[in-house]
Amino acid sequence: MLTHTGRRRRLLGALTGVAVALGLTAGAQPAAAAGGTPRAVTAYRHTSEAGDWIGQGSSVAYTPSTASITVEGALEVVRFRVENDSAWWDVVLAAPHGEKLHPGVYRDAERAHSATGRAPGLDVSGQHRGCNVVYGQFAVHQIEADASGDITLLDAAYTQRCEAPDAPALKGVVKYRAYPLSFTYASEPGDYPGQGRSGTHTGATSVFALREWGVGGLSWDASGKRESWSALLVPPTGERFEAGRAYRTERGSGPGVAGLDVSGFGGCNRSHGTLTLTRLARDADGTVTAFAATFEQHCEGAEPALRGTIHYYA
Repeated sequence: MLTHTGRRRRLLGALTGVAVALGLTAGAQPAAAAGGTPRAVTAYRHTSEAGDWIGQGSSVAYTPSTASITVEGALEVVRFRVENDSAWWDVVLAAPHGEKLHPGVYRDAERAHSATGRAPGLDVSGQHRGCNVVYGQFAVHQIEADASGDITLLDAAYTQRCEAPDAPALKGVVKYRAYPLSFTYASEPGDYPGQGRSGTHTGATSVFALREWGVGGLSWDASGKRESWSALLVPPTGERFEAGRAYRTERGSGPGVAGLDVSGFGGCNRSHGTLTLTRLARDADGTVTAFAATFEQHCEGAEPALRGTIHYYA
């Protein structure tokens, strides 16, 4: 088996969960792609445990079709608001004193407008209910502001408890013009690259990179949580990748066979498996700028599999 050290491909331009690597400006969409155009997502949802004062033990979910969803503020403090004829919810996220929000995990959050010291701020309220004292944390997966400092993209998740650190929790997700950006994997016992483990990487914990490889191929990387992953995807000889198509794979590509080489804690000398490109976006020059894929890889002809899903702004 090959060790990962000799196989890891260089991360080009560490991405901190923003869309700069795609050449996107605020609110811009990636180029259209047949079979699955990536679209920015704006949405809000939360789940309230029994006894939570704010959510009253209920769950809610909103999209622009069911409520007005807006964002205001800057990288220091951002306010996310959801409102329709029957309900309203506010989520305030604040960076620690003297800092700006960026992708990462913010622990030990206090009530945003009265945070002490260098604590980050969190304040989720709604329906005329709010906390006097907040115990919580939040993760920023993606955030972006325009030249004037206004927030143009936000993807975050939070956990809030009112009045006591062991109080029932309110857990929610906020998205404003956000593109999916993540990597999940599950490795069966005996699989060498995954070592029988499973995991999830998001913009809050990991950085991602994408570059072209040869003619029509893609080299993708993820680094975070003391792990480094890479995937080399190459279309069958004489073809180019198409969204919505499933490919039979080997470690090296050939006529009618796509190349797939996923390495993590180790890698394969030879492999077989499957690859499905569920979404794909190209710029005006035909260069892939965003994609989503699922894969299954078996090393050395063995039965144990490594399965995973990649979302790179798609």
